[in-house]
Amino acid sequence: MANNPLFRSVETAAAMTDSVLVGFSGGKDSVVTLDVCMKHFAHVEGFFMYQVRGLSFQEATLRYYEDKYGIPIHRIPHFELSEWLRYGLFRPYDFSCPIVSVKETYDYMRENTDIWWIAAGERIADSVWRRAMIKSAGTIDPKRGRFFPIAEWSKADVQAYIRQHKLHVGAESSRLGFSFRSLSGKDLTIIKDAFPNDYEKIKKWFPLLDVSIINYKMLGGDNGKEK
Repeated sequence: MANNPLFRSVETAAAMTDSVLVGFSGGKDSVVTLDVCMKHFAHVEGFFMYQVRGLSFQEATLRYYEDKYGIPIHRIPHFELSEWLRYGLFRPYDFSCPIVSVKETYDYMRENTDIWWIAAGERIADSVWRRAMIKSAGTIDPKRGRFFPIAEWSKADVQAYIRQHKLHVGAESSRLGFSFRSLSGKDLTIIKDAFPNDYEKIKKWFPLLDVSIINYKMLGGDNGKEK
């Protein structure tokens, strides 16, 4: 890895600290980020932000990497979940639920692990928004204690690394193209077909969930407006 520009950011960060928290979703970018950090830092812990805790396909991936690396991957509610509950996304609203910010989520992890630096798997090539964010703050952001080890990698770089190091990507990623992260009709249709028991678990928290799938199908599915 020496002199390889793809590892420039993580090597620089590793010269600044020996401990890092890795945001982990089980998707292709996050499994590469975790593996790269394991190779560069003495102390690594992961954290996984869930919309519904204990989904079998997610837990299988989390346990796999906990066993593979011998590290904890902390399960915490996703900050977006607070908005879903408060404003009633496919469920009754609950204005007693406080909105949780990204900063509060990261501060919680830092306070409970005594690790300041957080590594995330965002890449410049992902979207215009991510390009602007990373270009503005840089691949290493000391002010916010964040860095992006694979920010300058292409999708092909990520896929090649996964093949070379025989990394395991979450079961839902092969169907969705990414880790489970939304209650969109398209995503839920795939989850319902592939993981029916997990769909029912999601539905216990969001009982009006079928509306999302019905709307998606009424719009023609992949041939309609929702993509």
